[in-house]
Amino acid sequence: MNGSADTASPKLSRRTSNAGAAAEAENRFKSFRVRTISTIVLIGTFIGIIAAGHVPLMFMILGIQFLMVREVFALARVRQQEKKVPGFRAQQWFIKKNLTIELTSSARTAAMFGWLLRHHTIMSFSLYTAGFVLFVLTLKKGMYTYQFGQYAWTHMILMTIFFPSSFFVSNIFEGLIWFLLPAALVIINDIAAYLAGFFFGRTPLIQLSPKKTWEGFVGGLIGTTVASWYLAGFLSRFDWFVCPRTDLSIIQPLDCAATPSIYSPQTFYLTDILTLLPAEASDALMTLFDRLDPGWQALARGASLTCLPMQLHAVVLATFASLIAPFGGFFASGFKRGFKIKDFGDSIPGHGGMTDRMDCQVVMAVFSYVYFTSYVAPTGPSVGSVLSAAVRLTPLEQLDLFSRMANVLVGAKVLPSAIGETIATHARRRLPPAQST
Repeated sequence: MNGSADTASPKLSRRTSNAGAAAEAENRFKSFRVRTISTIVLIGTFIGIIAAGHVPLMFMILGIQFLMVREVFALARVRQQEKKVPGFRAQQWFIKKNLTIELTSSARTAAMFGWLLRHHTIMSFSLYTAGFVLFVLTLKKGMYTYQFGQYAWTHMILMTIFFPSSFFVSNIFEGLIWFLLPAALVIINDIAAYLAGFFFGRTPLIQLSPKKTWEGFVGGLIGTTVASWYLAGFLSRFDWFVCPRTDLSIIQPLDCAATPSIYSPQTFYLTDILTLLPAEASDALMTLFDRLDPGWQALARGASLTCLPMQLHAVVLATFASLIAPFGGFFASGFKRGFKIKDFGDSIPGHGGMTDRMDCQVVMAVFSYVYFTSYVAPTGPSVGSVLSAAVRLTPLEQLDLFSRMANVLVGAKVLPSAIGETIATHARRRLPPAQST
């Protein structure tokens, strides 16, 4: 009997082991299938929204912000304590409020948002102050530490998630390429780093993410840089990606009166680098350059590269996406370890929460905006900035400005003189004598 039991025991063990392996394989396949389906749905939805234009893309960003904030709010939720403080969660959402206004050239929209824009600062301050007062009024004995912790948590979320991700909206309206290219580079870097680490990874990179390796980190940098050059060249061919949108229209076509110069081929020389440096650094390099052999000097002066300026900007974006943006993911990994959770949420089947997918993207959005405003954006006023300033004027001041601009356009032969005279006549009837001259 004992011998029979001893013989059956290994067989039972093997059957149990095989069943466990089969169940594990089935679960892995199921997870892979769910992840693949959700990825296809995400990509298809994203492409559809990009095709729809700037405004739908802006609302997509606002939706992503909502999901990210909700996920991180949920981490700090202590249900038993919140039941003792009615409305406390609503206070957090109230403080999180942010008013975004974009003006269009339509009279109806200008009339709708003009008053709000002129008083936007005081309105925002008043709403925030109301939230602050409401917070103080709801302080409850024995709950002070918890409530102030939640108040600080709310502001941390605003500073690390909501405000940085808002830069996506600014990037979108400067041209879809300034949103799509940085976002794509983060994804490309993730894929390139994974492949390089899978085939060549040996040396651990950071303790927070044991699977990350130096080989994957370097491979991601190389792959992302190469991809950025060609992707920027491809996207720059289409007005849909390069033209900024100056209104909130969904159906109006983009009007690029003149394609920005960064999307047209130019020839760059090695010495052009000096113009990007501070004067002291430029002078120091020129001193070293003058000490070179004349042959080397001639070679350096003649070295040139013909390409789109946008491709050079893309290389800078790729470098940041490879070297710095991943630390947004490392930050999120440390955050999740601190809370002993695997994912921030489950809003994306097979991928976790929205925050899990956007951790690096938030860092990239801020850099893209800062880089664009520092090195790419025109230094002079734009139509949008002038229009925003004009809306803050009183109606009579706006009429005076309109009349003066009509005179300028008539002089430049952009408007017929008859239209200019009609505008001037109307202005003289409405404006005081001192302004109508």
